[in-house]
Amino acid sequence: MSTLERVVEALAGISHTVQKPRDGAVAIEIEASVVPQALAALRDRAGFDTNVFVTAIDRYPAEPRFTVCYSFLSTAHNDRVRVQARIPGEKPHIATITHLWPGTAYSERECYDMFGIVFDGHTGLKRLLMPQGYDHHPLRKDFPHQGIEPDRLYREWDQRRRDRSPLRSESEA
Repeated sequence: MSTLERVVEALAGISHTVQKPRDGAVAIEIEASVVPQALAALRDRAGFDTNVFVTAIDRYPAEPRFTVCYSFLSTAHNDRVRVQARIPGEKPHIATITHLWPGTAYSERECYDMFGIVFDGHTGLKRLLMPQGYDHHPLRKDFPHQGIEPDRLYREWDQRRRDRSPLRSESEA
């Protein structure tokens, strides 16, 4: 049985569209509302036991703006499948899959940090690469590459660090 046949059989009863990727890999698109059910079916019925990554594509100014992309590996069959789900740009969110693949937590955190996509049900969703007070999501196409003040966070952090430092003698001040 081919990878495509296994995937289609596993997703029986779940709305999906088979895509024609340029590299020949099996790729499907599903609705964001069925992500947990569809991906559980791929894990349980088609043997995709490893989540390789979760990322996103920003299609600004198009709507739906974001495409959340998942890649899975079946170690038993030595094959892969890519899954995509589109979500709107206004308050983007999608269900987490950390209950299916716990290691996905970091990929989802990175996606949240870089694109601002909220993963509903993710228990530790916080910034991974950027500082907590950072106001932007750098991989968004509307990221202000010019005009942000990169030193603001550093100055705030440095001031807090100085305020917490041990008391200095007056000769050091």
